Amino acid sequence: MAKYASPAQVATAALLYAASIGLALAQTLTIGVRGGPDSIDPHFTATGTHAEALKHVFDTLTWSGNGLEVEPRLAESWKPVDPTTWEFKLRKGVKFHDGSDFTAEDVKFSIERIPLVAGPNPTTIYVRRVSGTKIVDPHTIRIMTNGPAPVLPNDFIRLFIVSSKAAAGLTKETANAAFNSGKAAIGTGPYKFASWTPKGDLVLDRFDGYWGGKEPWARHVRKEIPNDAARVAQLKAGQLDLISRVPAADVATLKRDPNLRVEVVDTVYVFNIELDQRESPPAGQISAKDGSALAKNPLLDQRVRDAIDMAIDRKTLAEISMEGLGKPSHQMVTSSIFGFNKSLGERKYDVAAAKKLMADAGYPNGFRINFAFTQDRLPGDRQVGTSVAQMLAAIGIEAKANAQPAPVFFPARTRGEFSMSMSGWGTLTGEAHYTLSSLAHSNDKEAKMGAFNVLNYKNPQMDKVLQDAAVEMDDGKRRALLEQANALVLKDRQRLPLVSVGSAWAMQKNKVKINPRVDEDTLAMDIKPAN
Repeated sequence: MAKYASPAQVATAALLYAASIGLALAQTLTIGVRGGPDSIDPHFTATGTHAEALKHVFDTLTWSGNGLEVEPRLAESWKPVDPTTWEFKLRKGVKFHDGSDFTAEDVKFSIERIPLVAGPNPTTIYVRRVSGTKIVDPHTIRIMTNGPAPVLPNDFIRLFIVSSKAAAGLTKETANAAFNSGKAAIGTGPYKFASWTPKGDLVLDRFDGYWGGKEPWARHVRKEIPNDAARVAQLKAGQLDLISRVPAADVATLKRDPNLRVEVVDTVYVFNIELDQRESPPAGQISAKDGSALAKNPLLDQRVRDAIDMAIDRKTLAEISMEGLGKPSHQMVTSSIFGFNKSLGERKYDVAAAKKLMADAGYPNGFRINFAFTQDRLPGDRQVGTSVAQMLAAIGIEAKANAQPAPVFFPARTRGEFSMSMSGWGTLTGEAHYTLSSLAHSNDKEAKMGAFNVLNYKNPQMDKVLQDAAVEMDDGKRRALLEQANALVLKDRQRLPLVSVGSAWAMQKNKVKINPRVDEDTLAMDIKPAN
């Protein structure tokens, strides 16, 4: 005999259903980010926005704390067992999203696949010191290095661990498709991959079997919205819970909104210019103002590089172009980074002296140069790049501003297509060697340094200092070497630091709160319910 619910039971059921829907919505965290991943393969590129997104799905061997201190992650502890061997004790009881066990085999596999699949912004810098691996037992692995490697645990904050079973057999040609479909996107992180639309939404579901405990958000949606105005508008309309990289011009207005909260932090990113040191730059990059060829590359002349440096008003860039969200920077690393040289003074702004240097170098009327920079990666990148181009006009350099989306800019830059470009670099490991060995060491595949030095800058003294620092186990001596390297960057002026980047987040005051990070990562794990 059929049973019928009473009106009271129907009403109660309706209320419970409505409550459950409301709870589900409350457990969804939707944020707007300026840039997202370039693939779901964490080893494809070293770009910051790529790593930021995939930290939710894939754990790393070590972790960078909010102040860039190195913390345990999938490795519970580590120690050097001899000058060229580190031993890592791995966390037990960790499960991949498919229920399989995490073991040392997955670490070995992840290290060895990186050189095979790394793309345009190579992730090989994180394993460049590794010469081999040895599995001691399922939860102990030894990493052999090509000489003493004092900061190997720092490098491993970007060593993403993938499933050796799920990613087995994938090549550079097949890996992206397998990860993007979700088939190989099996990690141990707090969120599971659900779906991804390139340049659109990345949808992640909570992994209730996560070793670190259950996250408060059942679902996390990351909407890639490169247009700053659109990101702000969607936040104000209540369509987003939080946005990252708030435009400086909107910070004060959003702070006055009673429904919103704004958090601001100084980051470790520094905008910097790199100048071509090749005898023959690419066609069309540098010319006389009438378009005719020059007898030689003017950027090879130290006086021209000095003049460019002196023509840039860093204070104006920080206060006007970045609307107060930046600070003048005179070194490639910020003051909190190990190896920052406190004895170096500020870079001098002097247009008259810069003009004289240009004349002395044989370019009293200047020259023309293409100037490429990102327009959507870090707060203020387009504005800073445009302002620099205007400043160089004062010394006769006609810099053609060429703002580009980051996915277009970085592959072209890696191919060496620019003679003058600007981007942001963050010392994410907390130690200056990470930055300087990548950018200021000559591009040396044998030494595995200079991977991001694509414009032929070479200084044997710099190379020796950085190579010595790479193997120096004494912290005091290593710090002195890195300070010396920073002084050499200032002296040679092939790479010109401009301003450090401040960053702001805005959020729905009554729904979420964030613990902001100096590396600017926006992670669901740092975002909690407001109440």
